[in-house]
Parts: sequence; C-alpha cells; structure tokens
Amino acid sequence: MPSPVFDVMTPGARTTFQDLGRHGHAALGVGSSGAADLAGHRLANRLVGNDDRAVTLEVVLGGLELFALDTVLVALTGARRATDVNGRAIGFHSPFTLAAGDILRVGYGPTQVYTYLAVAGGFVAPRVLGSSSTDQLSGIGPAPLAAGTTLHAADAAAVRGHRVDIAPVPQPTEPVELVVARGPRADWFGADALAELCRVPYVVTSNSSRVALRLDGPRIGQIRSDELRSEALVPGAIQLPPDGLPIVFGADHPVTGGYPVLAVVRSADLDAAAQAHPGAQVHFRLASSRRRGR
Repeated sequence: MPSPVFDVMTPGARTTFQDLGRHGHAALGVGSSGAADLAGHRLANRLVGNDDRAVTLEVVLGGLELFALDTVLVALTGARRATDVNGRAIGFHSPFTLAAGDILRVGYGPTQVYTYLAVAGGFVAPRVLGSSSTDQLSGIGPAPLAAGTTLHAADAAAVRGHRVDIAPVPQPTEPVELVVARGPRADWFGADALAELCRVPYVVTSNSSRVALRLDGPRIGQIRSDELRSEALVPGAIQLPPDGLPIVFGADHPVTGGYPVLAVVRSADLDAAAQAHPGAQVHFRLASSRRRGR
C-alpha cells in the first residue's frame, strides 16, 4: 500500500517525477520524455532494490529539502551535490536509511545538472499515457514539486530486487565528448561542415534545458536556401537553425522540427549530453574518427 514518506520543505530549482518515459505516442505529437540521464535514474533504483520502471525524483541543479515521515531506504545518483542529513554529510551512489524526523538536503552545485533520488518501492505519481514523467516541453505529466507537498512511496518497506551496496561511478570530465554520426540532412551544409562541428569545443549556454542543449561557438552555415518541411526528430539530433549554432535535442525534444539535422549524437552519449551544465565545453567527435594515440 502507498505510504507517506516525505514532506517537501523546499522543492529546489526544479524537481520533477521521472521514469523511463512514455514511448509509442509520437504519431499523436507526444514525445517520449523520461529521465534526462537514464543511467542515473536506473542506478538510483538499482541501489534501493527497485525495478528500472520505478519513479524517481529528478532534481535540477539542487536545492531540494525533504522531511522524512517514516523510516525509508533512499539513494542519490547523477550530478553530485553537497548533501546532508541533519547536517551530516551523505555520499552518492550508495543507499542509506532515513528515520522519521530526518531532514535531507541536496545542495546546489556548479557541475552537471540532474540528480536522482530513489526511494525503496518507488515514488507514487499520476500517470499520463502510461508514464509518470513530467515533459517540460508539452506540460504532460505530474506538476513539478512544490513546498508543502507530501510524497508517497508505493511500498517503502519493500526491497524487491537485489540491492547494491555501492556503485563506483567516475567523476565527469571536460570537455564532454559526444560521438556523432552523419545526420539525414548533412547535404544541406558544405562538405567540411561535419569537420567544422568537430574542430573545436562548443560551450553550453544557460538557455539549455531538458528539451535541448543550446551551444555557443563556431557557426555553421547552410548551402541551401529552400525551406525544409518538418521532419521527425530523435534524442541527440543536432539541428542547425539560421543562426548556425547547434542545438542538441534531449529527453523532452519535439517530435518534429523544421531545421536541417547535420549530425546525431550516439545513444550511448545522451546521458553525458544531458548532464553538460551551462558553461561546460562540449566536443563532438565523428564516429568514424579515432582519438589521437589510438
């Protein structure tokens, strides 16, 4: 039975419910959404013994404060923040137990973007088209957390799967390297456009979100002036609008777009792309090219 586990004291910059997403509805104009960093979401659930499909909290940039209403097993993954329970520092990527009355604080931090909080049993949240994910672009899904909200777990006492004691996760490095393949509209650009995209790092701007990374750096112009009809988009599509600055689409990307896609980020790098914070450098590498020294 669902049971109350937390009262939200401070929701942070933006905290939402996320799961694996709502797939199969693109024909209705509904994107898949889901956790921006799927590996972080899955690991948080694994640490507390949940199935991958259990709902987690996705904390953007930090600032979340929760008051525990019961004894619960929780875990934090993704973007590492200065985190404490009643003022005592708590580490990431390892499960820990909160007692009723404990206050969990997830601090702000300059590196990476998304932190994931899982509770044993999974959070209870409204489902829309089979998913509890909040889609920033369409507004579909549960509302972001607000102060005074009470959070429930499906079964806070249950640890259904094999719980992991600790998971070593490497620290992020910069520039963030994203491997790309040639996109479906690369012929709308010059012969050296892909090489130009990969030549020097771009910088993530503050306009970035779950919808897309917006980058600043070398501008890449089109060689065609005709208008492109709207076409389907996938996560990782690198679209180039008229200003020539790349846009890398993320979890809440629109299902179609009207600007040409020069390249597509490989699926294995989508989590790293999502975690690239404003000010971070992003370096693209063509899939067929090798790193120096290899």
